Amino acid sequence: MATELKVKPIKNGTVIDHIKQNRALNILSMLNLPDSETSIMVAINVESPDMQHKDIIKIEGRELSQEEVDKLVLLAPKATLNIIRDYEIVRKSQLQLNDEITGVVECSNPNCITNTNEPIENKFKVVSKEPLLLKCHFCERDMDYEDIESQF
Repeated sequence: MATELKVKPIKNGTVIDHIKQNRALNILSMLNLPDSETSIMVAINVESPDMQHKDIIKIEGRELSQEEVDKLVLLAPKATLNIIRDYEIVRKSQLQLNDEITGVVECSNPNCITNTNEPIENKFKVVSKEPLLLKCHFCERDMDYEDIESQF
């Protein structure tokens, strides 16, 4: 007999779907969740017809800021972001990693000019989206998923 796990729909908030398996906790850490006012539902390593396995995060009563979305796309570049209002999806968007990332993460090279007192914003070229690989525009240091994840 098959059993089905039912997850309560959220009235208002954000659903992050199609997260690569076993990355939901990294995303929660990056978002600085939970706090006492936020209800969060997390499904890890769930079967998915198009991804084999995926993670899902539902955040009740909170929509992500643009800064959070900019970070999220680095940790879950193929995720779907759904904004829920009154139990309905009012906006659904597929996250897309741009070819250049500016001001979201810091260069891991301590000698990079962006890690000095100079007023220079971090800028990276996306060398590869899968697996994720960034290259600093200034010092040409390569940064992979683990380097980026450690900043959040």
